[in-house]
Amino acid sequence: QVQLVESGGGLVQAGGSLRLSCAASGHTFSNYDMGWFRQAPGKEREFVAAIRWSGSVLVYADSVKGRFTISRENDNAKNTVYLQMNSLKFEDTAVYYCAAGFRSRSRIVTTSDYDYWGQGTQVTVSS
Repeated sequence: QVQLVESGGGLVQAGGSLRLSCAASGHTFSNYDMGWFRQAPGKEREFVAAIRWSGSVLVYADSVKGRFTISRENDNAKNTVYLQMNSLKFEDTAVYYCAAGFRSRSRIVTTSDYDYWGQGTQVTVSS
């Protein structure tokens, strides 16, 4: 079992920045690909960004490319994945979820590619 705890959400004005963190525990962090998803009210949960277990492959949704950056720290003291969000827009408002998927999978961009989920953190961008 992998436990994931997100933090860093909040209220920010359009054009501002936030950095989300997701702390992982319970299993060897470097065995897992990590992803960020978001869900706005009345909408499906959607892919935002993902990073392979080694950190060598990064994938972004078109809507956030060039504005968001995913990164991870694989050492035992940290075991954390980050999402740096710059130039935030009103439409980025959502609950953001961190997810972990065992590294053997070929895809990392859909919810079914992940085994464990955090509880979510709210990001609200005011226009």
